[in-house]
Amino acid sequence: MLGHDKVSFLHLPTPLEYLPGISQDLGVEFYIKRDDLTNLGVGGNKLRKLEYLLKDAQDQGATMLLTLGGAQTNHGRLTAAVAAKYGMKCAIVCVDDYPGELSANLLLDRLMGAEVVLKKDDGRPESVQFAETAAAVKARYEAQGEKVYEIPIGGSNDIGILGYFECAQELTAQAKEMGISDAAVYAAVGSIGTYMGLFCGLRESRSPLGLVGVAISPFLDAKEKRIVEYFNSVKQTFGLTCDAVREDFRIEKDYTRGAYNNPCKEVRDAVRYMARREAVILDPCYTGKAFAGILDMVREGKIQKGSKIIFLHTGGLPGIYTRHHRVEFEKELIDGVTILD
Repeated sequence: MLGHDKVSFLHLPTPLEYLPGISQDLGVEFYIKRDDLTNLGVGGNKLRKLEYLLKDAQDQGATMLLTLGGAQTNHGRLTAAVAAKYGMKCAIVCVDDYPGELSANLLLDRLMGAEVVLKKDDGRPESVQFAETAAAVKARYEAQGEKVYEIPIGGSNDIGILGYFECAQELTAQAKEMGISDAAVYAAVGSIGTYMGLFCGLRESRSPLGLVGVAISPFLDAKEKRIVEYFNSVKQTFGLTCDAVREDFRIEKDYTRGAYNNPCKEVRDAVRYMARREAVILDPCYTGKAFAGILDMVREGKIQKGSKIIFLHTGGLPGIYTRHHRVEFEKELIDGVTILD
C-alpha cells in the first residue's frame, strides 16, 4: 500500500453488516463495519495499523515493540498481541495511575507478556513525561541487547495510517456491492490515526462515501492544529495527489461528554441499547460514546431520516470491564440478577 509492505495476519475483509432493528427504530439505514472481529488479542482497529508498523519494525531488525498510552490502552493491548504472536518483547509506557486492580486491557497485556510501566502524572506536559519515561525504558532494554521499535500513542503516525487507507478501499468496494455508495462512514476519533487513514484513502481514490468523525474527548486547539499537520505530513510522505484544508475534515465535537473515558449514563444507555437490539457489544470509551453521539444527531435532525450510515466498530471490548465503568453498569443491571437460596 503506497509503496509499503505489511505483515498480513488479519482475515480481511471484515464484515459490513446491516442492522435491521436499529435501522427500523431510527428511520435510517444503519450498517456496521465489524473491525472488532479482527483476530488477535480480542481484536480491534489498531491491528490494521500494526500490520504495517510490524513490517517496518522487522525491516529495521527490531526485537521489541514499545508503545505509549493510558493504563487501559486498547492500542497497547494489541501491540502486546502482535509482539507475542511474532516472538518479540513488548513494553507499554503509561502516564497514569494504577487503576486499583489488574483487569480489562491491563490484565490482557500481562497475559500476553508485556511489561506495563505506569508513571504517576506529575503535572508537567504529558508529552514530556511520556518522552522521558519511554527513553528510560528503552535504554534499559537496549542495555539488555534488545533493538527497540517505538510506536506512538494509538499507532497514529504516517505509517500507521496505511491500515485505514487500505480499509477505505475495502469499504468502498463493499458499499458498492451492497448498493450503498452514498452512505457516510461514522468513526470515533481519539488519536486521529484511524480517521486520517480513512480520510486519505477515501479522498485519494475519490470514493463517493462520506466520512464523519465523532470526537470521544475534547477536540481542543492542539488537535485542531494536529489534524492539518498530520494530513500534510501524510501527503508529503506518500506523495498523495489530493489536497485538504481544515474545513474538509468533518469532526463532530459536541458529543464528548466532557472528558476522555469518563463514565456517562448516556453512553451506557447506548451500549445497552445496541446490545439488546442487535447483540453487538460496544465499549464505553470509544464506540459506545460515538454511537451515543450518532443517536443524539438523529434526534437533533443532524442526521436526516433515510440516511445511510456505516458505523465503524473499532473494538475495545475489554474497556467494558474496566473498574470505573463496570461498577456503574453493575448498579444499573444488578436488578436483573436473581439469586436463589
